[in-house]
Amino acid sequence: MSEEPESLFEFPCLFPLKIMGLANASLAQAVLDVVRRHAPDFDGATMEMRASTGGKYVSLTCTINATSRAQLDTLYRELSGHPLVSIVL
Repeated sequence: MSEEPESLFEFPCLFPLKIMGLANASLAQAVLDVVRRHAPDFDGATMEMRASTGGKYVSLTCTINATSRAQLDTLYRELSGHPLVSIVL
């Protein structure tokens, strides 16, 4: 029997996070604050922002230098629990 690897990723690696929420002036800064708390080396200038066709929603893509599965899990939990965030992929 072969053991399953704990993670499909080899760390460190570049890992894109896609965060979606209602278009709100505070969303990008709130996401940046959370991401930097868990990935201090993240450069906010690299955050990609795209509005939905109707302009009601916005998606933010943050590509971080992920160092561990625990880091990603904690980051996903905090982002998912944020009141301005609808979905984290």
